[in-house]
Amino acid sequence: MADLEDLYREIILDHYRSPRNRGELPSPPAHRTEGYNPLCGDEVVVFLLVDDGIVGDIRITGQGCSISQSSASLMSAAVKGKSVAQARDLIRTFKSMMSIHETRLGDRDAKAVRSDSGAGQNHNGDGAHATSSTQAEDVVGETDIFSVDRGSLGELAALQGVVKFPVRIKCATLSWNALAQGLDEIDEGSDKSPR
Repeated sequence: MADLEDLYREIILDHYRSPRNRGELPSPPAHRTEGYNPLCGDEVVVFLLVDDGIVGDIRITGQGCSISQSSASLMSAAVKGKSVAQARDLIRTFKSMMSIHETRLGDRDAKAVRSDSGAGQNHNGDGAHATSSTQAEDVVGETDIFSVDRGSLGELAALQGVVKFPVRIKCATLSWNALAQGLDEIDEGSDKSPR
């Protein structure tokens, strides 16, 4: 299990240090959606180009902790070139993985989540998250990975350990929520266009 945790830690740190699909796309034609987590100050801007139901291109900008920025990078790599339906399936699968269900956690871990609401809160004194690389190590290194179909998630499975730190879940899902919002807005726009 330690080897798997080390691999996950390296994936998160790699995507934090060398984010994929970083930058902007001209808007329009790209659709621009912003996400902000007021609890820690994470910001993400997602630029989407959807053509004939395919996420043809995606770019990400923003700033924040290692978890939010790694998740955005992993998300962009996972959905680029996929159909909108496949992207929505990935969103559902990822957000399901990020849900805290005590039955998925071991009994010891479920008790810890209930009794220690402050566990894993890697905050600075002002309530903001630190952005050091050790943060990713803390989140991944101390976890037991619960049962998820890692085959369908690929590198995204590296973020499974975040679920053990409830305050960090919003960091991990920020870019996914922005992507879902962007896809919804694109769908709404296409519904209003003349046929």
